[in-house]
Amino acid sequence: MTEASALASPLARLARVELDGGSLTRLSPILEADRAQAVADLEAENRFQPHGGAVGPFGLRLSIQEGRLVFAVAGSDGAALRGVALALGPFRGLIKDYQMLVESHATALAEGREARIQAIDMGRRGLHNEGAELLVARLAGKIAIDFPTARRLFTLVCVLHQRV
Repeated sequence: MTEASALASPLARLARVELDGGSLTRLSPILEADRAQAVADLEAENRFQPHGGAVGPFGLRLSIQEGRLVFAVAGSDGAALRGVALALGPFRGLIKDYQMLVESHATALAEGREARIQAIDMGRRGLHNEGAELLVARLAGKIAIDFPTARRLFTLVCVLHQRV
């Protein structure tokens, strides 16, 4: 089964998304807004199918454990189905760039610099695209996701990994 055909089923989706991490209680207003928007967008529309023939919809708990990004996938009944752990190393540069852009965005907002805000937003879109491509590639053969889902998941990875 190809990635595209795996995602064709209306049940190949996430019904709920949770983040697990101590730093989530100390998010800046901008990161909290990014987190809330990404979760809301994911819960509204996504394409997600773990390999192995499980039938969704699925639950997903994202966390960082021992330097790895962990995708804990559960069935619609809440029973654990699959865990996938990815090394964070390939994502670190993108996450660092994301954090710098969030800080620059906050500064530009405080200063009221509209042109700078627009330039930063364009940079964030490009960074999200790059992070999404990396996430799709790293999950290949484990979990099939479409590009918009990968972009939103990348936002959540950055939020989980934020500096405290």
